[in-house]
Amino acid sequence: MASRTIAAIATASGISSISIIRVSGDIALTLAKKISQKDDITPRHAHLTSLYNKDANLIDYAILIYFKNPHSFTGEDIVEFQCHGGMVVAQEILETLLAYGAVLAEPGEFSKRAFLNGKIDLTKAEAIAKLIEAKSVDAAKILAKQLKGDLKEFIDESREAMLRATAYSEVMIDYAEEDIPDDILKNIVEQLDSLIIKIDNIVDASHRRKGLIDGFRVAIIGKPNVGKSSLLNGLLSYERAIVSDIAGTTRDTIEEQVRIGSHVIRLVDTAGIRDARDTIEQIGVERSLESIADADVVIALFDSSRPFDDEDAKIVDILDNIDDKEIIVALNKSDLEKVLDSSNLDKFNLIEVSTKHNFKTLTVKLQEYFDNIGEDEELMLISTRQIEAVEKTKQAIIEAKEPLLLGELEFFSYHLQDAITALSSISKPYDSEEVLDKMFGEFCLGK
Repeated sequence: MASRTIAAIATASGISSISIIRVSGDIALTLAKKISQKDDITPRHAHLTSLYNKDANLIDYAILIYFKNPHSFTGEDIVEFQCHGGMVVAQEILETLLAYGAVLAEPGEFSKRAFLNGKIDLTKAEAIAKLIEAKSVDAAKILAKQLKGDLKEFIDESREAMLRATAYSEVMIDYAEEDIPDDILKNIVEQLDSLIIKIDNIVDASHRRKGLIDGFRVAIIGKPNVGKSSLLNGLLSYERAIVSDIAGTTRDTIEEQVRIGSHVIRLVDTAGIRDARDTIEQIGVERSLESIADADVVIALFDSSRPFDDEDAKIVDILDNIDDKEIIVALNKSDLEKVLDSSNLDKFNLIEVSTKHNFKTLTVKLQEYFDNIGEDEELMLISTRQIEAVEKTKQAIIEAKEPLLLGELEFFSYHLQDAITALSSISKPYDSEEVLDKMFGEFCLGK
C-alpha cells in the first residue's frame, strides 16, 4: 500500500539567500518531474533547472536533488528543491507540490519516517530536535556525539548485559540439567552493580549540564538598591530595566537572553529581597525566591559602599541554604569608597565589580564556569524522557537484585525485563524474542 507523500519548507521563515522545500514519499520523483518538466532526473545529482507551477508559469530557477530510497534521510524517495530565499517563492513551490498530490507534513514527520524505516533511532531523533535549539557550542558537540551514536552504544551495551543476565536466569529455571558456570551469580551481580554506577554518573552529569542544551538560567539577587538592574542593563548593553535610587524599584522579575562566551544564558533580574512593605512587593520577593530555585547560577550582589545590615544577612542566610547551584558573590560599587565589612562574607569567594563601569571579572567567572561544565566527558541524557527512563531502569535493577540473591529467579527475570523495557524506550522497543535468541544462541539449547 502506497504511503502518502509529504512536503514542507525545511528552512526557517523570513528573508534568506536560499530556501529548501523537501518532499518524501512514493510519488516524490513524479512530482519533481512535473514541477521541473524534466523526464530524466539522476539520483544524487544537483540539477539546475526551471520550476513551474500547475499553470506552467515559471516560479524560479533553482536546484533540484533527488535521493532514491533507501539511500535517503527517511528511507523513502526524497526530493529537495533549493530555491531563492524569501517566503513567496518557497510557498509557491510548496503549493504547487500540494496541488499535484502531496500533503503538508506534520511537525517532525520526516524524522518520524526516518525512525520507522530504521534510518535513525530515538536517540538520534531527539538529538536532531535538540541540535536545532542548542544554546552553546558545547551543546552542539554533545548532540553531535549522540548523532554519531554514543548514547545508542551505551544503551546497546547495557541491553546486552541485561539480556545476557535474563537469559542465564531463564536457562537456570527451564534447563537446570544443562552445565551452567559456577560463578554465574557473582558475574550477574557485578554487571548489575556496574550498570547502576554508570546510570548514577550519567544522570548526575545530565542534570549538571542541562543548561548546555536548554540555556543556563542566572538569577541576580540581593537586597533593594544594590545594583541588580544596573548589572542586567550592563550585560545586555541597553537599558532594559528601570534604575533609580529608590529602593524597591524592581517589583517583579525581568528575564532576558544574553551571550556569555559561546553560551546563551537567561538572565533573571529579581526584586530586592527584604521584609516586604506591601502586598505587591511581597509577591515580587516571593518570585525572587522562586527564581533562585529555578536558577543554575545565582549571582548575589552586595553594596560595598554601605554597611553590612540585616537585609544583607538575610541574603547570606538564603545562600547558606543553596546546595545544588553555583553561587557567585560580588561586591558592587568598587569605584566608591569601601564601607562594607566583608568579613561577614568570608565563606564565599568574593569578586569586586562596578555594575555601571566594569564587571568583566564577573563575565569571565561565568564563562569559566560554563566552559568547565562543557569539558565534562561524561555521557549526557538530553531530555527529561531519557532521564526518567534510565532512572526507571536503575530502580528495576535494584528490585531485581534481591530475588536474585534469594534464588527467586522468576521474580529476578520479571524485574530485569522491566529494566530492559525502560532502557530500550530511549533507543528502540524491547522484544522479548531477544531473550530467546540469547538462550538458544549462547547456550546451544533445544538441540
